[in-house]
Amino acid sequence: MTNPYHRTEHCGKIHEYRCGKEVGVLGIDVSKDYLITSRGRERKYKNNLKGYEEILEMKPCLIVLEPTGVYAIRPSQYFKEKGVKVLQVSPNVLSREKEFRGKKTDFYDAEKLENMVDKAKEYEYNPLRELVTLYLFLKDIEVKYKNRLKRTLFLVSDNDKISKERLEKLANGDFAQEELYQLEYTPIVLEEIRVLAKTLLETQERLKEVKKMIEEQVPENHVLLTIPGIGRLAAGIIIGVVGDVKRFPKPESFVAYCGLDPVVERSGRSVISRGISKRGNKYLRSLFYFLAEMNYSRNPTLLKFYESHKDRLQGKKLYTALARKLARIVWSVWYNNKPYEPK
Repeated sequence: MTNPYHRTEHCGKIHEYRCGKEVGVLGIDVSKDYLITSRGRERKYKNNLKGYEEILEMKPCLIVLEPTGVYAIRPSQYFKEKGVKVLQVSPNVLSREKEFRGKKTDFYDAEKLENMVDKAKEYEYNPLRELVTLYLFLKDIEVKYKNRLKRTLFLVSDNDKISKERLEKLANGDFAQEELYQLEYTPIVLEEIRVLAKTLLETQERLKEVKKMIEEQVPENHVLLTIPGIGRLAAGIIIGVVGDVKRFPKPESFVAYCGLDPVVERSGRSVISRGISKRGNKYLRSLFYFLAEMNYSRNPTLLKFYESHKDRLQGKKLYTALARKLARIVWSVWYNNKPYEPK
């Protein structure tokens, strides 16, 4: 009885359900390497095909687990496709359910999950999330290659402008129209420029393909598309990153998730604003800032906010405030599933 993962012949007298081959609800604590179950003679299984098959031998009718990023996606999808209903408990909900005694082990986490069926939601595979993850990954690569290419162009040229036409010529090694510094390192740098230009073009082509796939995943009647200034790509990114907006019961929690919540310090009667927290999702924060800066004039609510605050706020502070306002609009429209209406 000393090892929580292995039960002796005595366990039937105390924890009979842990020794049975058929179980009802099964809580599973997920990590990269292991799945820790709340029932069964064996309590620790590999997070791989063999481990999944061993868990299925217990014939669970319902599995409850915590969505621990990528490590929970594969087992969740596997069990679902095998006909087992899979529920997921939000990490925030689970953390609030921890015992005050400070007991924190995978074994007790699994048992805790087993008893949280009423607070869990059914797992659903979201292909849009994977597409958005790929798109954002490719965008990061594009930025890195652009910056590197500008750096190498500076070494041999006074022109670091990057157009598609110029990229195509550089990728083919065509430097005939380039005014170059003929320096000792020039031949090596030109080869680097060719490789970077070719890779950048390929990345941009992949981005176009993934962008189209994201836009196709967004329903034409999705409520977010009623917000002026938000197109199918922006809506797809928001949906893919956020997932279920219902996990944010208040607009403040959604704004904080986007990293746009203001940091305010109070000392006595003094209140000092320290900007935004930037602790949330960096992609959503950048997206809302970009949309607010470029499209505020198209949105009556944002335009009204801009006109009433432009004298008090300047530059980035104004656009950050607009981005926060836009995030609240997105939450309200999406959470209540009601088309946008100017206020």
